[in-house]
Amino acid sequence: MHNNKLNISRRQLLVSGSQCLLAAPFLGLAGCGGGAGSTTTAGTTSSSSATTTTTTTEASSGWAAGGTDLITVDYPADTIFADSGSCSISLTESTTEGPCYMGVNEREDIAEGETGLPMQLCLQLVDEDCNPLSGYLIEVWHCNTDGLYSGNTSDSDVDDTSSWAGSFCTDNDSQALASTWFRGEQTTDSSGRVNFKTCFPGWYSGRTIHIHFRVRNGGGDYVVSQFCFSDSFCETICTTHELYSDRGEQDTPLSGGRDTVFPSSGYEDFMLNTEQNSDGTLLGYRRIMISA
Repeated sequence: MHNNKLNISRRQLLVSGSQCLLAAPFLGLAGCGGGAGSTTTAGTTSSSSATTTTTTTEASSGWAAGGTDLITVDYPADTIFADSGSCSISLTESTTEGPCYMGVNEREDIAEGETGLPMQLCLQLVDEDCNPLSGYLIEVWHCNTDGLYSGNTSDSDVDDTSSWAGSFCTDNDSQALASTWFRGEQTTDSSGRVNFKTCFPGWYSGRTIHIHFRVRNGGGDYVVSQFCFSDSFCETICTTHELYSDRGEQDTPLSGGRDTVFPSSGYEDFMLNTEQNSDGTLLGYRRIMISA
């Protein structure tokens, strides 16, 4: 758990507006089966490669607790992104890159042995006509269960690191400073699809639980934004899951307009759909629409 000094400094930094706003033509988070933020139970439908980390146990709530090697189900088929056979679009704005971004290499499993609620993060990139876009890079990054970002920038592909807020992101934690966990990128396939293995993020003061992402092709960004989760889902995990409950419920839910990034209304457009896999791991998924 990080200390109060980190909590206060993060709150002050976020309120001061020091995160970098990045514009994009537009971002559409298209409706995906079940509705944004819905939580159900999923089975398995398709195959994928696997990367192992550290096994621990299964949480009493039925949720898995440990490393990404506990993900034994296959990734779901592309049909999970369909919304009753139509492409339902909610246009939203870009949000912020934040002060904890650094570029990393392509990889599917981004946990690097960190533990939590193991999670499949599945995204599909489409254009305005819902045609899949292949060959685009989708990058994701987020904090660990203690609200810390990894901070080993030695292999970062970012030329300008002036926005990197090292101690704010890592709290000068030695393990965080030596790691690049919960960071990675994938290239969209012919279905516009990327899949990541990760763990459900923790929280830090002043922000709701979130996952950063960016979409680019060549040297230019199409969108830089963030995904969030429903308050009810975050409350369940933060209060009942053995690897999150010691910190308790997040201090900044989406409701009430206290988060410094997501809008006070309409935040559902940024929300991941969530399901519990049959192995107790989490599935989070969303369709991203860009003006290609």
